[in-house]
Amino acid sequence: MKLAIKIEALLYIKGQPLAVAEIASSLQDEPDKIEEAIIELMSDYAHRDSALEIVESNLGYSLQLKSVYETLLYELIPAELGKGALRTLAAIALKHPVLQSDLIELRGSSAYQQVSELVEQGFIRKRPQAEGRSYWLEVTDKFHQYFEIDKENLVIN
Repeated sequence: MKLAIKIEALLYIKGQPLAVAEIASSLQDEPDKIEEAIIELMSDYAHRDSALEIVESNLGYSLQLKSVYETLLYELIPAELGKGALRTLAAIALKHPVLQSDLIELRGSSAYQQVSELVEQGFIRKRPQAEGRSYWLEVTDKFHQYFEIDKENLVIN
């Protein structure tokens, strides 16, 4: 698999800016090769007709929606759920049930706040792990009703 595609997948999964060193560590590759692949990926996004872009900030690189499409984002995503919380909810729904510690590894430490928000809003529930200190996270009936997703049709890995 091409390095630029791996980076694209990593940026999408993490949903937050990542420094070159973090990307190199996650993908077990050299920072110089990571930087070259990021430039390639940024160029690819700049030349394709896409709603997404790779941007660099002082925190690192991230995959995000182009600003011109942000109004569409706010029209489609329920007002009470931010983009990060929605991505965290999607990860929980796809991995259902998932250990909170595994989710934090996948989504980053900002997921702690998002989990609290999702529990408070009734989209997920936390169950203590039988052996260990983490919690099992699972979607609730409210999740299925709100997003009109039939429980039997939800693909679970």
